[in-house]
Amino acid sequence: MEEYIVSARKYRPTTFNSVVGQGALTTTLKNAIHTGKLAHAYLFCGPRGVGKTTCARIFAKTINCLNPKPNGDACEECESCKAFNEQRSFNIHELDAASNNSVDDIRSLVEEVRIPPQVGKYKVFIIDEVHMLSTSAFNAFLKTLEEPPRHAIFILATTEKHKILPTILSRCQTYDFNRMSVTDIVHHLEEIAKKEHVEAEPEALNVIAQKADGGMRDALSIFDQVVSFTAGHLTYDKVIQNLNVLDYEYYFKVVDGFLENKVAELMLLFNDILNKGFQGDHFITGLAKHLRDLLVSRDPVTLPLLEVGDSVKKRYQEQAARCTQTFLYQAMKLCNDCDLSYKASKNRRLLVELTLIQCAQLTQASDVPAGGLRPTKILKPIFEQQHTTAVKKESTVAATSQGVEPLPQTTATAAVSASPTLEQKPKSDIEDFLARSKKPLSQKLTLKGGKTVGFSIHDALNGNASQQESEKSKEQIATTAVVEPVQKMNKPATEENIRFYWMEFLQSLPQEEAATRGRMELMRPALLDSDSFEIVVGNTQVERDMMAMKPRIERHMREGIGNASLCMKIRIASEKEARKYMSPQDRFEAMCEKNPSLLKLKKELGMRVI
Repeated sequence: MEEYIVSARKYRPTTFNSVVGQGALTTTLKNAIHTGKLAHAYLFCGPRGVGKTTCARIFAKTINCLNPKPNGDACEECESCKAFNEQRSFNIHELDAASNNSVDDIRSLVEEVRIPPQVGKYKVFIIDEVHMLSTSAFNAFLKTLEEPPRHAIFILATTEKHKILPTILSRCQTYDFNRMSVTDIVHHLEEIAKKEHVEAEPEALNVIAQKADGGMRDALSIFDQVVSFTAGHLTYDKVIQNLNVLDYEYYFKVVDGFLENKVAELMLLFNDILNKGFQGDHFITGLAKHLRDLLVSRDPVTLPLLEVGDSVKKRYQEQAARCTQTFLYQAMKLCNDCDLSYKASKNRRLLVELTLIQCAQLTQASDVPAGGLRPTKILKPIFEQQHTTAVKKESTVAATSQGVEPLPQTTATAAVSASPTLEQKPKSDIEDFLARSKKPLSQKLTLKGGKTVGFSIHDALNGNASQQESEKSKEQIATTAVVEPVQKMNKPATEENIRFYWMEFLQSLPQEEAATRGRMELMRPALLDSDSFEIVVGNTQVERDMMAMKPRIERHMREGIGNASLCMKIRIASEKEARKYMSPQDRFEAMCEKNPSLLKLKKELGMRVI
């Protein structure tokens, strides 16, 4: 049985032309070798698995080749190339700085630099993970790195360039390696699959490439893992099963639910995702990426930004054609806000579910703002949608009973919908709203016999006696359209709808009030009676802040619940309650009062309270 070699080692590039995704860097190095303009120190930096050490080895072998090819590659036949390929070359030294990072290790390296090469022109020293060197080791290396012998060339490789001393950076030519694109990784995996006689679907290789996150070594490792699982037959379903990837089918179903306003189906679909072991933040970030992919699919100019297979790309284009730009902007904003608030939320599942409900309401015509760029702040409760229909029917019946021809459906509700907040506002707010309006809200009705009469909501509220006596039908219509919604603003508050609209108010706060939202998430509103609820605060400063927020909170809660007399009471917590409602920062400060050494420990270790 042949010795098995993983693909990352078996198919490691041996020439500059075989390096994937780093064309600009390999061309620069080849031209430097061809013209003989070699620097004494190079710094290769970039993410893991993108070819830094591989390019360093190819560079070291090529500059020592005795008979280089016209295109600049090594001949692979001379003594120097054979010694390198058989790993017995004395001209190339590799040092792992992660495990050899002391001053003594650097001094040993400096001693070897003095010895000239026996075969070839240069001695190449490759120091991998150079950022792991200690400060003393860096200082011991400075002089040699600045003025090495003519035969010595240093190649430093690192994934964390910011950790290297500026004095080291100034002595090196820096080459920044980029992450490999999904397309480049897929093409390379297709070539390896053909050589290994593995059947692979393009969608399956695309999932592997996205999972690798721009690293070829990671992609080859995942490829070997999936090949072992599928016995050489890579399919999309088997790959996502083995890698535990959330299937894009879920995201297509979720967006379809948004477009069709199917809230119940969305809740069940999210529950199914949670049951499969995926976290809510993973789902919401994937949904935001899916919406972003739909956005770039709408325009042929941005279509190349969509890094998926051809068959999946068609599905994206089909679904994107059914989505408006306004909907995609708003849904992406809501998902981004949910992602930002996820870690601070105490009820993370509810937070994601509220986001799904809000996204499902974006396609309703009444929910789309004029500008189309900002999502609706107010979440409309689903369980009250039938109530609006009942009000419309009652208005039609009342008009018919008085001998008045019923208006069309779009006109019959004009008295109610003329103001977007007539039904939700308390009585005093309705009167203020009508007093401020410049034009009276009026409507003409057609009576039996062809005669028309007009009525005004202002007259109905102010009680104009002369018009009420002369036009009885107008009084009844106005009472049905205006007085009845006012009377319905007395719904009793419950524990459930208090908490529901409290969370809804927190979601409506803008990003600049994130600190206030985080503080209010720790509060738990408690129902006192059907017309009042209470919140408990920790100190007088928070009490003053909440008193300033009180009008906004009460207005939102009244509109949502439908109770014009609902009020919020604020009190400072007792000593026992204060311990319960203390934030992590407050608890830490209380601990520091008892033991001041904790504060000193926090400063020395650079810790923070979360």
